[in-house]
Amino acid sequence: MEFEVLKRSHLKRNIIIGLFAVAIISAAVLNFTQAKYRVTQSIPLVNGKINYNPGDIIISAYYNDELLATFPTKDSEYAVENITCDNNTTATFDKDKWQINITNLVTKGTKCDVTFVEKELASESILAGKDIQERTDFSTTLTTNTNGIIYQEDTSDGTTYYFAGDTDENWVSFAGYYWRIIRINEDGSIRMIYNGTSTSATGGETRLQTSSFNYSNGNNAYAGYMCTLNSVHGTGTSSTIKGIVDNFYRDQIAGEYEDYISKEAGFCGDRTSTTTNGGAPNDTGGIGTTTTYYGARYRLDTNKTPTFECSDEANDLYTAQESSKGNHALTYPIGLITADEVAYAGGVWDTYNSSYYLYTRQSYWTMSPYNYSGGANVFLVSHNGDLGNWGVSNTVGVRPVLNLDAGVTLTGSGTTSDPYRVN
Repeated sequence: MEFEVLKRSHLKRNIIIGLFAVAIISAAVLNFTQAKYRVTQSIPLVNGKINYNPGDIIISAYYNDELLATFPTKDSEYAVENITCDNNTTATFDKDKWQINITNLVTKGTKCDVTFVEKELASESILAGKDIQERTDFSTTLTTNTNGIIYQEDTSDGTTYYFAGDTDENWVSFAGYYWRIIRINEDGSIRMIYNGTSTSATGGETRLQTSSFNYSNGNNAYAGYMCTLNSVHGTGTSSTIKGIVDNFYRDQIAGEYEDYISKEAGFCGDRTSTTTNGGAPNDTGGIGTTTTYYGARYRLDTNKTPTFECSDEANDLYTAQESSKGNHALTYPIGLITADEVAYAGGVWDTYNSSYYLYTRQSYWTMSPYNYSGGANVFLVSHNGDLGNWGVSNTVGVRPVLNLDAGVTLTGSGTTSDPYRVN
């Protein structure tokens, strides 16, 4: 054994026995046969450290009472349930560092058994214990307290579970900010909207900043989150608001946090169009200064029938660049909420609602085009909580939207006092 600072062997023994020593042991340093992991690692003490040799600590990993051939890695499908050690040694597991913390290690050959279970994915944690119901009427605002209730809607891609009304169970702390969960996407990823730096944030604190949607409203193209002049569905140029959202991702998410972000979950900028006021989209209009009405206007203003559907035919143009869907147009996997998602949450066209979680007392943009009638207009959530529209060169709030990867796991209960946190 190697001694540093400690001068005498009996002093070393007394410190080990008498002081609270924490061993930080990387459980996957050396793998031996039959899943016994003999680890050499420095153990910090109050005024020195001692290096233990192989055989001093023997760690075994189990799943379903069977010995595992290798110690699971952090990105595996396993999570630690408990650790038990002999010789009066105790241990805990640090999920973030994927390390075993051991106390009272005084006997050579001490054995610790680590029991693993399958990870509970984020979607499973959110849905656990919830009363899942279906909502079919979207013509009136949803204002009641719906804590613990998640509604479901079937789409061709699967089932989406979403939060609605005055809920307080959809808070997430992530990347130094607080977010509200909009829905669990069909693929199990978690869509959430920016809500500031505190669960007590209100008004302007809930938005990233204010901005116009685009620098001009003099062409149909400027109603697009991305656009190309004289093209209904072009993606050659980013809108003003996309530049702001992209910069936020690049500066605050990319690098340290991007492994937690879904590259597959898309963003729907539905530019299906018609020149008929109140008519269903029929692929007419949408170019230049032609009077045009877009798909979300027909669904939400005229019929009150939101949808999560956004097929390639409906112009799912804004999927992430690594996605298998769409045209991979986005620079980063970040966007804005859609008007349809606002309707599912409890918002209604031209009807005030101050009693649902998307109400902030401030207006902010969605990414859904409304129409072109003397100028390009996009849906927004108004300061009164209703769905409205405004010319894209006007200035209102920006609230970015991210999709957490389906494989992440969460702790917490989602409330303001105990928000979900990404492991």
